[in-house]
Order: sequence, then structure tokens, then C-alpha cells
Amino acid sequence: MKKVLFPIVTAALSFALVACSSDGAETASGGSGESSYPEKTVTFSVPSGAGGGLDTMGRSLGNLLTGEKLVDSAISVENNPGGGQVVGTVDFANKEIGNDYKMLIASTPFILNHIKKEGNSAVSFRDVTPIARLVTEYDVLAVPTDSPYQDMNSLMTALKEDPASVTFAGGSGPGSFDHLNVIYPAMKAGVDVKGLKYISYDGGGEALTSILGGNADVISSDVSSVFEYVKAGNVKIIGISSPERLEGEFADLPTYKEQGIDAELTNWRGIYGPADMSDDAKAFWEDKIKELASTEAWTAELDKQGWQDGYMPADEFVQLMQSEEAMYKEIYEDLGMAK
Repeated sequence: MKKVLFPIVTAALSFALVACSSDGAETASGGSGESSYPEKTVTFSVPSGAGGGLDTMGRSLGNLLTGEKLVDSAISVENNPGGGQVVGTVDFANKEIGNDYKMLIASTPFILNHIKKEGNSAVSFRDVTPIARLVTEYDVLAVPTDSPYQDMNSLMTALKEDPASVTFAGGSGPGSFDHLNVIYPAMKAGVDVKGLKYISYDGGGEALTSILGGNADVISSDVSSVFEYVKAGNVKIIGISSPERLEGEFADLPTYKEQGIDAELTNWRGIYGPADMSDDAKAFWEDKIKELASTEAWTAELDKQGWQDGYMPADEFVQLMQSEEAMYKEIYEDLGMAK
């Protein structure tokens, strides 16, 4: 972990600007003067392994905040993987209450894990302090270039005739976002989704290998990961879950909606503080994230990573999570997968 040395403050300024709560959680003091938060390293907790999309989000965010001099203190990143974000989010919600020096980076599975039967999490976004949605990313359905399914209509026609005739591959388990990206458009197209064949792999790389090796017919994964294989001429994306066509290098990818399937799914990534976060710390992070989202450096990082700008302030973010939770719960109930 990078260590930062802070100058010694004078006695006149050292009166409890940072206080420890009774359970040891460190908070920013409201005090009578201007807040000095943060006074030391802040840690971004990422509930996934190093090198994945969520980890990249946490590290990029930390680098940008300090690089743009929006945050003077150092920012470190710790990984706490397990259970498709369950382990890390539960640990954060339960162990970091009131700790203003720990922040959580999480994505759509934070909602899914709380409402599905398998891999169920006891905590939700209500057990932490939402700060902002950061980026959005969309999943795609893709096939080998010589596949008989060259668009969504041909794929759905085959599934209606025999739902088990097509094997789907994804980089996460049943009920995950990749799995929902198979189920939801098929449901909307009138397919008997209980007969679908979905094989889960340990990551999108293995899932891509499976379709290239002939062990699966269609992959469900995020657009950024799959697009590298599109550029290499190995696969074709037949549909994307975005509400409308994206810009830039993704502009030619047809949406489910424009192909007559009324389905859209958004995988977002957001930042949260702990429960009982101080007003000073909450206001600090809300302001700094909003500021960052308007910088050229942020725009450049979005382009570099293939992310869409999904900045959304806390109040709107909470409303979005509430509506998505209701939508996904309905899907899980239809499939018998709700808790």
C-alpha cells in the first residue's frame, strides 16, 4: 500500500478533526470550522479479484481523483472477492459502519445478489450510503462468424422451435447479469426460457474460448471484452442490451430493441460509503465525483476502457436501484429463482 506522510498540525488545529466512534470506526468530524476530511489514505474496497472490470474501475477512479488533484490524500484499492461480490459487499456493509475512510465500488450484481435464491446476500444498497453511479456498460450476444444465427430474429426463431437447441455460455453463474442477458430478451421474444441451456464459466475469457472451440453456440458477455474478438474477425455481435445504439467504435452494433425485442439491460458501476457515514464525508465524495465526471481526463478514460458515461447523483441513483430491483425480482419470480 502506498504510504503518505502528512505534515504535523499545530496544537491549535489538532482538536478532534478526525474522531473515532465507540466501535473504532473513523469519521470526519463536523466540528465548528471547515472540515479537513480526508486527512489520511482512503481505501476503495472492490468485491472482486484483481484485474477484472470492477477492479479496473476502482483503480482508474482512484488514479483520476488524485491525478486531477481533486483528492489530496492517497487512495488505495483492496480486493475482497468471493460469491460474485457477495463476500465483499457483506463485509463492507457489516464491518465498516461509520468508517469514512473506506468506500465501496460495486455494480449491478449488488442488487441481484440480494433478491435471487442462489448466492443470496443479506445486504443491499439500503445497508450502505450510495454516492453516485459512475459508468454503464452493456452486455451483448455474440456468435462465431460462421454461425447460422446472424441476427436476433434467427436466434429467437430457433429457440422458439426448441429452447434446448442452442447452448449459451457466460462468464458467471445462474442468475447473474450474463445469465439475465440470455433470459430477458428470450422472455420478451416469447421463448420458453425454462428450457434454455446456459453454461457458466469462470470468467468471460473461458466463455469466449468455449464458443470458438465449438462447445457453445452463443456467448453472453460485456461489449468491451467481446469487441476485441470482433476486431480480430473471430466473432460477430448480433445484439446489444443498450436502449439505443452506442457511439464510436460500437456504433454499428444493433440493439435488441431495433430488432423487435423490447428488452434492455444496463450493467452499471457505482461508488458507496458505509452506513452511518458522516455528512462531511458524504458531501465530499458527492462533490468530488460530480467534479471528476466533467473533466477531460474522465472522458478520455471512458474511451480508453470502452465504458459509457453513466454519472448519476445519489438521489437519482437510489431511485434507479429501486426500480431495477423490482424489475429483476419479477424476472427471478417468473423463473423460480427469487429468494
